[in-house]
Amino acid sequence: MHNRNLKLSPFALAAMMLAAGYASAAAVVDSDTPVQTVVVSASADASAEGLSKNFAGGQVARGGRAGMLGNVDIMDAPFNTLNFTSELIQDQQARSVADVLQNDPSVRVARGFGNFQELYVIRGFAVSSDDLAYNGLYGVLPRQFVASELLERVEVFRGANSFLNGAAPGGGGIGGSINLLPKRAGANPLTQVTVGVETGGQGYAAVDISRRFGADGNTGIRVNAARRDGDTGVDKEHRELNVASVGLDFQARDFRLSADIGYQDHKLTSPRPAVTASTAIALPSAPDSGSNWAQDWTRSNERDTFGTVRGEWDLNKNTVAWAAFGARSGDENNVLSEPTVTKVDGTANAYRFDNTRHDNVRTGEIGVRTKLRTGDIGHTISANASSYWLESKNAYAFSLFGGIATNIYNPVNVTAPPANFFTGGVLSNPGLTAKSILTSYAIADTLSMMDDKVLLTVGARHQAIKADSYDYNTGATQAHYDETKVTPVVAVVYKPVKGVSLYANYIEGLQQGPTSPSTGVTNPNVMYAPYVSKQKELGVKYEQGTLGATAAVFRTNQPSGYVQGGVFGIFGEQRNQGLEMTVYGVPLKGLRLLGGLTLLDATQRSTKDGENQGKNVIGVPDTQLNIGAEWSVPGVSGLNLNARTVYTSSQYADGANKQELPAWTRLDIGASYATRILDRNVTFRARIDNVTDKSYWASAGGYPGSGYLILGAPRTASVSATFEF
Repeated sequence: MHNRNLKLSPFALAAMMLAAGYASAAAVVDSDTPVQTVVVSASADASAEGLSKNFAGGQVARGGRAGMLGNVDIMDAPFNTLNFTSELIQDQQARSVADVLQNDPSVRVARGFGNFQELYVIRGFAVSSDDLAYNGLYGVLPRQFVASELLERVEVFRGANSFLNGAAPGGGGIGGSINLLPKRAGANPLTQVTVGVETGGQGYAAVDISRRFGADGNTGIRVNAARRDGDTGVDKEHRELNVASVGLDFQARDFRLSADIGYQDHKLTSPRPAVTASTAIALPSAPDSGSNWAQDWTRSNERDTFGTVRGEWDLNKNTVAWAAFGARSGDENNVLSEPTVTKVDGTANAYRFDNTRHDNVRTGEIGVRTKLRTGDIGHTISANASSYWLESKNAYAFSLFGGIATNIYNPVNVTAPPANFFTGGVLSNPGLTAKSILTSYAIADTLSMMDDKVLLTVGARHQAIKADSYDYNTGATQAHYDETKVTPVVAVVYKPVKGVSLYANYIEGLQQGPTSPSTGVTNPNVMYAPYVSKQKELGVKYEQGTLGATAAVFRTNQPSGYVQGGVFGIFGEQRNQGLEMTVYGVPLKGLRLLGGLTLLDATQRSTKDGENQGKNVIGVPDTQLNIGAEWSVPGVSGLNLNARTVYTSSQYADGANKQELPAWTRLDIGASYATRILDRNVTFRARIDNVTDKSYWASAGGYPGSGYLILGAPRTASVSATFEF
């Protein structure tokens, strides 16, 4: 039976005792000393302008990175973005990128196919964590889970973006992209220690230290380390996380350099897996939110070491050149078992699946940006070239398919069956199975006219995609892909009055095209050019004092391939269109808002033999609503209360639209209190996610054509204290 009691491990107990010890000193607080929230914001890249400033309320930033165009203010960008700050990350006690993105009405969080990889659905299109960018570089971060302690900001770009960033290595970049910024040393010295505990007894401890050295503080170092260990709110599920990073920066008059190195070791024991429901039955109702049908012997282990270096040179007062390089070495080791439900009463079967994976990634870019004028027209011309290289070694082993009998409502634990029924490679020494090389070069010009009231951006990127796959056992080449494509962009911003920007864009997304099957078709082994998804968007942005808002309508058409009449071809199409509205800032003194509404129509426009034509796409709800508010309590300096409601309408788990997930609403609440104790800044935080402990299927699918189900997390309480020394 699931135990909802707050179990305290020795680690968690020590953390709470430390927090209590500091709290007991409250009697000696100097009430005349100003109270400050423990938050640091500093430049997270090598650019001269540094980070975009926070918008009023501090939860989002005024702008963010628009790929090769660099940092762009939200009112100047012909695209829709939302950029979350470290203040929000800290105050909401976010554990990962997924927790941060719960604030974005255009994003819903799902999971990878058959594993525990975080997956983000933007405008109805999946963006895997393989496609996260780290300070502008793809593939550098851990591919399953990214701890929030590594991050200064989470920048969400909504919409297709292959021109701006190049083709995403995991095939995303259609509905949006996510850029994560590392931490940097601020102007003032920092020494923070945070301790906490959450439901299940999981303890938490973190340190954040930064200093500046040298002439005028031109050299900075920022060190972060964190550990989580203990059970989660899900029955018998255990998480262990160790993460550390070092960020360095150097600033000279005409030259800036930054570098990062990070390490993350993430282990899950008996993690609750996804569920696949047979299409022959009605969708099973959601089990209890804290229940767990995982086999005791399942696990998911991931360990990554990664680093980046970025330099920027001012060639003259109007021209800057930059170069960046990143690398990652990652290892995964999993023992998984995901049930398939065959009856509405929860009867299910499963099998054991073991896999190991080792990735080596190298990625980089060079670029130049210059400003000039031709008559009354200003130009900002940007050019860059990028490269991404991946070698992946893999091995797998299956037990007898369907050999494990269980029930998701009354789980049955069995002895781990041998994984020797079907194998590929050697688990202890996986061989090379995949290699990818992505290279591109691009140029763009942003023209400024009518006293900067009109900004017109035009550009194009030439993308080359090379991919090879190799036999798991022999290492022989199985397939070779080598294709190129040019993706354009045309975008305009018009500012009719101060505080209003109207914009429109045409931009494309790019994915590796398919190769027709070697048998069963009349055109075997035909290699197709990369898929081009075409996006059209119109929007308006409003900014008045301390309040900001955006609204956009968009349409994206994505092609797909299948066999029709014995011929494989690019016959299919999916169309996602919709309206998204966002509001943020401070409408009233002491009140901060962050939320919005997204209305989606994701339709299968062209399908094999016409089946499912006109029906909804798997895993895309029609309505997504987020409403978040934070209130500074009058008369109690440093006390803030916050609440967030997340609503997701019904969605389908199958292409025929016969299996419908019910709509769900989740309520999260929190509080923070910043004070001074023993002449030190201290911030206490408390949060409860899913206050009502609602049991619900949170998402369906994420992998194309698959409708696997993910159960929403149970009620989870988190408390922490941050001390500044």
